[in-house]
Amino acid sequence: MVIIVNMTLNMAAVTVDLVLLTIRQSELQVLLVRRGIEPFRGRWALPGGFVLDDEDLGAAAARELREETGVDPSTGHFEQLATYGTPGRDPRGRVVTVAYLAMLPDLPAPVAGSDAAGAEWRPFDEATGLAFDHDRILADGAERARAKLEYTPLATAFCPPEFTVADLRDVYETVWRTRLDPRNFHRKVTTAEGFIEPTGHSVTRDRGRPAQLFRRGPATLLHPPLLRP
Repeated sequence: MVIIVNMTLNMAAVTVDLVLLTIRQSELQVLLVRRGIEPFRGRWALPGGFVLDDEDLGAAAARELREETGVDPSTGHFEQLATYGTPGRDPRGRVVTVAYLAMLPDLPAPVAGSDAAGAEWRPFDEATGLAFDHDRILADGAERARAKLEYTPLATAFCPPEFTVADLRDVYETVWRTRLDPRNFHRKVTTAEGFIEPTGHSVTRDRGRPAQLFRRGPATLLHPPLLRP
């Protein structure tokens, strides 16, 4: 006897969420959108949305970034962060999200679109009480960024194409939330092979002495790493 069993698969929907970090007004800021639809209508959240049937995860993340904020992902560093699938994280049903982390130079005010009622750069320390499990995702993204600054040259992703060592030190101090000795920092970053390269130009700010300008070098890892205090 052959027994045929009908099985209904409980398929999970897939979304992408974006942790977008920059430094504005000498503080770490994150790009948030105010949700224009339910669930959590009116609440602040990370930008994101559902993955379409005909696109891969990276393409979905880039599309959501452009649609909801007007920001181009090519303007900074963009990487996959982690996957979150705790049951009940989304009241609409079983939804698994793949989070992406972007580190971007200072950008103009974003333009909200799609189902977002607004989009703003907001201070990282004020970004609490977010929709879904976005508090956790944001915390994970910030810690990834802090760790990346130790062993990769990605601090330069927060900088313009040409920057001073003081500009770079401001990035480390802002993301790490600590003060660094200027002379020791200058020695470390200028002797780390391939980290930064002089452009041959200099800049004078606030009537001070001319400061040498640098750009990112070819290194992908820092030797030795710049460890957090």
